[in-house]
Amino acid sequence: MALSILVVDDEPNIRKTLSIALEAEGHRVTAVGATKDALKEAGGRYFDLALVDLRLGSESGIDLIENLQAVCPWIKCIVITAYASIDTAVEAMRRGAFDYLPKPFTNAQLSVLVGRVFEVRTLEQKVAALQERLKEFVPEAVVESRSPAMERAFAMARQVADSEATILIRGESGTGKSILAHAIHSWSGRSSKPFGTVSCPSLSAELLESELFGHAKGSFTGALRDYPGRISACEGGTLLLDEIGDLPLPIQAKLLRVLQDRVYERLGDLKTRKANVRVIAATNIDLELAIKTGRFREDLFYRLNVVEIVIPPLRDRRDDIIPLAESLLAFFARQNHRRILGFTDNASEALRSYEWPGNVRELRNSIERSVLLCKDTRIGIHHLPLKLKPLEREPEAGDMVTMEELERTHIRRVLASSKSIEEACRILGMDSVTLWRKRKKYGL
Repeated sequence: MALSILVVDDEPNIRKTLSIALEAEGHRVTAVGATKDALKEAGGRYFDLALVDLRLGSESGIDLIENLQAVCPWIKCIVITAYASIDTAVEAMRRGAFDYLPKPFTNAQLSVLVGRVFEVRTLEQKVAALQERLKEFVPEAVVESRSPAMERAFAMARQVADSEATILIRGESGTGKSILAHAIHSWSGRSSKPFGTVSCPSLSAELLESELFGHAKGSFTGALRDYPGRISACEGGTLLLDEIGDLPLPIQAKLLRVLQDRVYERLGDLKTRKANVRVIAATNIDLELAIKTGRFREDLFYRLNVVEIVIPPLRDRRDDIIPLAESLLAFFARQNHRRILGFTDNASEALRSYEWPGNVRELRNSIERSVLLCKDTRIGIHHLPLKLKPLEREPEAGDMVTMEELERTHIRRVLASSKSIEEACRILGMDSVTLWRKRKKYGL
């Protein structure tokens, strides 16, 4: 990665010398002689690094550091000066300088410092890219909340992310346990290494053991080649064991050995291998009850439960529902090229009032569906799934109601009992366009 570098020095010869040396290493260089020119350049383009002379005529280079960082928060500033002293070095670092280079210096000294900036900026950009990919893949991965319980969960996650502790994330299905596990990995020192997920209920015991630990060729029917397994694939990184409560007992014993001794063997292979992987486990069941019924090992539970993070259900943090829904709306509108500005008041109230048994996953699916159905600038209550709409009293026998009220009630009843819009159209004897118009008219 070539850096974009701003050189700020009032001596033309220094600017020229630095530009030649840096450009020879493949960097893009812009050189200016005054603070106003430096701020103008920084305000109009992207810079990774600024080399700033301590004295710029009658102006101070140290004062420029803060102004540059206000314009470019990511910029790294190295102070260069012929007036080196401990006091100026300390002051420069206190004001936000990345490092300090006294004159005269060699090209080799300059190259070492620029190389350090290169490494830091590379890591920063990798983390930013991973975070953006995470948000694109799961747009609800916004680790912010107005719920005290959720804020505590996020605070705990950030506090322990950079440790090597095993983490147990507990919460109902759909609350975002795997999303939080991704976030913990991205905040940790292992973020540049692989992140893997094994869903414990999704495979048979034999295949699950192979998926975790790997296998040697011929170790079982269908094992046509060696397979390293997820523990090996996540070397140096993080492994999420999703729904750990469904892990078969024989595999629980092998996992306990990985957590205790950091070693394991592949299926059909006697060679003992080291496991350098951080384990995060997630569950939506009561593991203490599973221990009492003999379905889960107590010793494994205590190994997994070094740090426990509990994610509350969405119904217990109603202040988060609308911000989450708006974030999801923006994501799906952008993804589907729709110009949708928000929700109507009735739709917002319906979202806020619903119990959300499927939690964030159900909210995500509902918003995606609504975006696809919406042809207006705002999502109305008629775009939401029927179950989200408030129940209304239906006309009873003998009630004096209009034909429109009868039609509305009948269409609503058919929609609620039908498996699809196509089935509802067949029962009602309408084409899909007519039914859409009726639903819009009656707010269904």
